[in-house]
Amino acid sequence: MRRVRYHEYGGPEVLTVEEVEPPVPGEGQVLIRTEVIGGSFVDTAMRAGTSTFGQPPLPGSPHGDVVGTVEEVGPDVDPSWTGRRVAALVAADAYADLVVADADWLAPVPDGVDAAPASNLAMPGPVALLALRAGQVATGETVLVHAAAGNIGHLATQLAKLEGAGRVIATVGSAAKRDFVLAHGADTVVSLADADWAEQVRAAAPDGIDVALDSVGGATTATTLGLIAPRGRLVVYGAAGNELPDLPVRELLALRSVTGFGLLGFRAAFPDEARAHLAEIAEHTAAGRLRTAVAVTVPLSEPAKAHEALEDRTRSGRVLIIP
Repeated sequence: MRRVRYHEYGGPEVLTVEEVEPPVPGEGQVLIRTEVIGGSFVDTAMRAGTSTFGQPPLPGSPHGDVVGTVEEVGPDVDPSWTGRRVAALVAADAYADLVVADADWLAPVPDGVDAAPASNLAMPGPVALLALRAGQVATGETVLVHAAAGNIGHLATQLAKLEGAGRVIATVGSAAKRDFVLAHGADTVVSLADADWAEQVRAAAPDGIDVALDSVGGATTATTLGLIAPRGRLVVYGAAGNELPDLPVRELLALRSVTGFGLLGFRAAFPDEARAHLAEIAEHTAAGRLRTAVAVTVPLSEPAKAHEALEDRTRSGRVLIIP
């Protein structure tokens, strides 16, 4: 079978397709034959050796949102998983024909759901929903979603309305993404490429933002905090700019609050609640309330093209790798 790894840090060209023996599922794991793998921007910094969140040792391998069919189960795993179509977050060696995944966090794919939306069932969809709930969105509130043309961002924009938001203001990396974000539920779109983007947000929401979702980090996070209304909430769930924010404490004294969200930490602390959210995202997807946009599909044999697409700031939506 094929898998993708990198044996040195560098550009997309360091991704190498290798022929190896299939992995064997261990205790609590299943073996999945992949149908599609959703790529993540986070992996591009790790591959380049520049990740703020710590560098994995070499050889490295991308993680991914895998959709496929369970071929084999490991010890102590319910055998009824065999033959079922599932989605799973795979932490290592995700770009492969066969992968092992944690059986505890498999997301069954509902009948009739295509591969692209299924790729968001295990990780991106729950992250978007739980980040919104960490911000305690209330009916009629104004929500700001940064990076709204990205995979998680375009899901969060839709879910904000499903959670009752009265208005969604979305930011994007360039004005070219405006129509895409409007088509996925945003009411107002602001380009972070504009020097006055914060003033544009303030003009759109003169009373302040009630809930902001930030996955950009750096100076963007600090500026966003100043846009939050009294008793408003800023939820930080990533740093795509590869720079952790330095938040001014004085802004908190204006009755603003900041919370962080990470899916793995949430699963560890609240496993039953996390599993309930897997089912909720599956229900929204099966009903057509949550749509997935695909920016590009690339074959597993050309992994560099997947990372080039992930690093391309002009793309909108999901990057998929097809075995």
